[in-house]
Amino acid sequence: MPIHIVVNGEPQSAPQGQTILGLLRQLDLDPARVAVELDRHIVKQPHWPSTVLGPGSQIEIVQFVGGG
Repeated sequence: MPIHIVVNGEPQSAPQGQTILGLLRQLDLDPARVAVELDRHIVKQPHWPSTVLGPGSQIEIVQFVGGG
């Protein structure tokens, strides 16, 4: 059964047990080019595979963009 989460202010659904890393893959985002905040706390990249999202989780994803 899917859970409801909010990603960058937009409501979304995710499978129960979804991790931050799984969400990034679902959104087709390169984990090497983003920073993630979960419920107003920055989650460091080594914790993404084990951090499970719960119902109502608020996720902010910031993408790094190169350029010059």
